[in-house]
Amino acid sequence: MEVINPYIAIIGISLIIILSYFFNIISQKTNIPSVLMLIVLGILIKQGMNFMDISAGKQLFNLLELLGIVGLIMIVLEAALDLHLTKEKWPIIWKSFSVALLSLLFSVAAIACIINYFIIDDFFTCIIYAVPLSIMSSAIIIPSVGGLGEEKKEFMVYEGTFSDILGIMVFYFLIGNAGAENAKVVVWDVVSNISITIILSVLISYGLVLIFQKMNSQVKLFLLIAVLLILYAVGKLFHLSSLLIILIFGIVLNNNQLFFKGFMKKWLNPKKVTGILHDFHLVTMETAFVIRTFFFVLFGITITLASLLNLEVALISLGILAALYVVRILVIKLFVQKDIIPQIWLAPRGLITILLFFAIPAEYETEAFDSGILLYTIIISCIIMAASLVANGKKVIPVDDMTFIYGPTPENTDTEESLDEEETEKVG
Repeated sequence: MEVINPYIAIIGISLIIILSYFFNIISQKTNIPSVLMLIVLGILIKQGMNFMDISAGKQLFNLLELLGIVGLIMIVLEAALDLHLTKEKWPIIWKSFSVALLSLLFSVAAIACIINYFIIDDFFTCIIYAVPLSIMSSAIIIPSVGGLGEEKKEFMVYEGTFSDILGIMVFYFLIGNAGAENAKVVVWDVVSNISITIILSVLISYGLVLIFQKMNSQVKLFLLIAVLLILYAVGKLFHLSSLLIILIFGIVLNNNQLFFKGFMKKWLNPKKVTGILHDFHLVTMETAFVIRTFFFVLFGITITLASLLNLEVALISLGILAALYVVRILVIKLFVQKDIIPQIWLAPRGLITILLFFAIPAEYETEAFDSGILLYTIIISCIIMAASLVANGKKVIPVDDMTFIYGPTPENTDTEESLDEEETEKVG
């Protein structure tokens, strides 16, 4: 076994990031989801490593756990920064939340039954494996629905965001309460945990917003991220719902004028908070891009190609996909009722599915569950999404307008002000 030269490793890592950037460009022009290209890249890298007798080693998978934690924090924070609470958006918010929640619960039940029948005897373990497969990937949805109409685009962005957040919370609540004696203990633990976490999160969020807006240093972005990482880790040590802390902080920051009312309004500096919000959005987007890149490539490296030729794996995967889309069609028809094309086919699985799959505790891991099921589910759901967009005359266009969710950035505001001044001068 050869030891990888560190300079070769640096070149390889850099090339993967560069290729991922070009994959995004290719995706926009061809409607081929970039995640598929990243997975294929991972498979090719694995074949090259096998040919050169290079082993990835256990260190790579230890690093994966750390990346997974940072990835979850960034994804939840990015999702929270996309939630703008206004009366005008309320109908879309509650409909998308209801669709995301019910789709998640019914999909978990259906997939767990399929896994229980074909693969795993213990039903609780089946549920653990079913949750990641039941979560839509906002990391794929948001970079794909920019070509839809405004209402459909907003609905899909919110649904993908809620699906990520709810799925992650359900997954960790299940793991955290696996040893509970009865349902009452679980309910009490969940309710008390959430209540305490929400109260602490709101207080912490107010404090962080007030502190962050007083920071004048140019070097502060990763200081802010470090604070969030500490909050997440401390919350975990005290068995709190750490992701709720991140979620509520993002919501308070993004909707600061809603939370700072009355006498508290004088404590807020809107310009500085908007600047912080813009900075956070950039950091979360960039970090999510890098983590997304390496997770899909790593997933490709872990795939055993022989599993794709396994007929049983293929049939189970098709059964899971059928369950997902049947549940989705019924739930969307219930809440949206009309004009539901192409939304019913936009349900890709991706980053969160892989992140949570690698986060399954060792006591629930089983070799009976083939990773080929994940691969089939991700690939086919992404192909269905791309095909439905093409069939409806849409293109895979990213939601790249930052004013879509949280309003104008400081730069945009300055530009608008300068334009207004120019117009005033012309009129004068």
